[in-house]
Amino acid sequence: MNAAVRAVVRMGIYVGAKVYFIYEGYQGLVDGGSNIVEADWESVSSILQVGGTIIGSARCKAFRTREGRLSAAYNLVKLGITNLCVIGGDGSLTGANIFREEWSGLLGELAQNGKIDKRDVEKHAHLNVVGMVGSIDNDFCGTDMTIGTDSALHRIIEVVDAIMTTAQSHQRTFVLEVMGRHCGYLALVSGLACGADWVFLPESPPEEGWQETMCIKLSENRARKKRLNIIIVAEGAIDTQNKPITSEQIKELVVTQLGYDTRVTILGHVQRGGTPSAFDRILASRMGVEAVVALLQATPETPACVVSLSGNQAVRVPLVECVQMTQDVQKAMDEGRFKEAVQLRGRSFEGNLNTYKLLAIKKPDSQIQKSGCNVGIINVGAPAAGMNAAVRSAVRAGISSGHRMLAVYDGFEGFAKGQIKEIGWSDVGGWTGQGGSILGTKRTLPGKYLEQIAAQMQAHSINALLIIGGFEAYLGLLELLAARQKHDEFCVPMVMVPATVSNNVPGSDFSIGADTALNTITDTCDRIKQSASGTKRRVFIIETMGGYCGYLANMGALAAGADAAYIFEEPFDIRDLQSNVEHLTEKMKTTIQRGLVLRNESCSENYTTDFIYQLYSEEGKGVFDCRKNVLGHMQQGGAPSPFDRNFGTKISARAMQWITTKLKEAQGKGKRFVTDDSICVLGICKRNLLFQPVAELKKETDFEHRIPKEQWWLKLRPLMKILAKYKASLEVSDAGDIEHVQRRGHGEPAAI
Repeated sequence: MNAAVRAVVRMGIYVGAKVYFIYEGYQGLVDGGSNIVEADWESVSSILQVGGTIIGSARCKAFRTREGRLSAAYNLVKLGITNLCVIGGDGSLTGANIFREEWSGLLGELAQNGKIDKRDVEKHAHLNVVGMVGSIDNDFCGTDMTIGTDSALHRIIEVVDAIMTTAQSHQRTFVLEVMGRHCGYLALVSGLACGADWVFLPESPPEEGWQETMCIKLSENRARKKRLNIIIVAEGAIDTQNKPITSEQIKELVVTQLGYDTRVTILGHVQRGGTPSAFDRILASRMGVEAVVALLQATPETPACVVSLSGNQAVRVPLVECVQMTQDVQKAMDEGRFKEAVQLRGRSFEGNLNTYKLLAIKKPDSQIQKSGCNVGIINVGAPAAGMNAAVRSAVRAGISSGHRMLAVYDGFEGFAKGQIKEIGWSDVGGWTGQGGSILGTKRTLPGKYLEQIAAQMQAHSINALLIIGGFEAYLGLLELLAARQKHDEFCVPMVMVPATVSNNVPGSDFSIGADTALNTITDTCDRIKQSASGTKRRVFIIETMGGYCGYLANMGALAAGADAAYIFEEPFDIRDLQSNVEHLTEKMKTTIQRGLVLRNESCSENYTTDFIYQLYSEEGKGVFDCRKNVLGHMQQGGAPSPFDRNFGTKISARAMQWITTKLKEAQGKGKRFVTDDSICVLGICKRNLLFQPVAELKKETDFEHRIPKEQWWLKLRPLMKILAKYKASLEVSDAGDIEHVQRRGHGEPAAI
């Protein structure tokens, strides 16, 4: 929430508006007085890394009454405030909408009582309202992610990772209760991210007789040498009769039926706290800026809107529709229409549920129809956190579709040497939380080993190939495409899933591993900034990875609240460096006495990190001193973030579905795959998952610098500059662009 508050305040000031804090939620609006205070640039400095909200929040009974809203309207008119930005859940947003609808009536009443005069009524005739959804449950229809959800997942996954080590040692069963009274998003996604044995959700209650089914499943897992069981329960979990299922009940059941040593852990308010994740900071900053733009463009005719996230785009949706749909879900659940409730939750919820079911519960072999196909999986390039989650997901999705899954060890080099082994369902258990690449990965390209690789493809009769990796994987795919003319063995479906910290693969907005690296950068920047809190006036120069791709430097700067980010995509010269130094010198005269500058490792041949450090040190003499830090390989390591685990899991399962479809088309025909559309990159583009032929992506690639020619995140560059008090021009969406909440059809694929 603080990142959103900061963005609204700074963007508001940037466009020349007066911005006011309203403390303690609607209570402060009703009480007025010292609760409504004008904010300035510095009032929101150093709050990005703070959880909760600095302006406080409170549940307010008074605002639910007409009298309460009357005094709220009076307090706003007194200060001439007619634009309201509300950050909260569906309750807060519904309240804001009622307030807006009653506005002219409230002013009329105030004028009648002689509290305000007629001029005030005319001058402040309309109240514009824009909402942002802050809720850790992700329970609001109309947005893919609410502010706070990703951070809550971070807390849950930290706990699960810690519990897994102790449960491994003692062969225990853990029942974990997570938040979500009416919405099972946190339970579902954390279950997906840690490979839980069983998940209980309010929207999708277990079928009759679940007690027995669950116990069978747990004992089967134990029999497969799995030393621990994890069961995740949403606090609002219910059965088909709408009766609650509690964590204690589940524990009793496991103890009495199976006699396993079982423990219950209730996470509670831990999930609301802590430092916000990089994803949440960037999301909230984008939403905050978009909200101010929406208020500026609002007319008396535009409905109150919510700024929301659809795929990777900020969009505006009518508040009333979102609230209505959110209430429809609850109604469907109350009336036992659970299938409908899941669909109303939106496309990512339903997709998550189906993926979880596919990967968590192994069908008995008798129920799986064998396809007679062998599918190879290979990791290529540098390691990235989340690769193992992708491999696990592909292996299990493949086995469920009846394929034999073959793991190729140590990249194309291992492929050529024949390091290929069949990999089974339980071989990949517990892989989601592991960093690096368990299969081993190398940067070597297939070009020099084409003969040997073709021979291995034939020897193991590999019918399709899934490649998980970075830019080398992309280049490798191009080489295999070119080699199809000479080698028939390569005429099989091949698909690449992007996994690299640099996020530089053409054909995808995101790649597995980039979110984890971004969190590492953000955490480190937070610590570095804190290290200077005792010393006055210090500027840090921090070098990030990414090759020529400035994604990590740019997004890291946005998430950490940096003053500048030097990247290759936006050439800079000595004059830019000079103006940045002057900017920092001005900043040091205020109460903010820390500066942060990020530099991508290859942004300039001559303006090296050392050069920039020396320049700043010299120019800042007597005003500030300088320190430099090269983050290096810590950006590639570490346990994968929840986003990367889920992204890897879902995108990889989707890639296997594609392979299965392709192989089915060719069944019994002995078909050779020679067309371009049988060798693709799977990526997320704007709002959808797309398979793009690697041959077509060639023209969109800058091969010399290993980056795509067009990169979506460059549009967010002005955002970072504005929030750091630079002048910049921002591309904004058109005023009329309010979209309607889609009730989605069945055929449409789920986004991530």
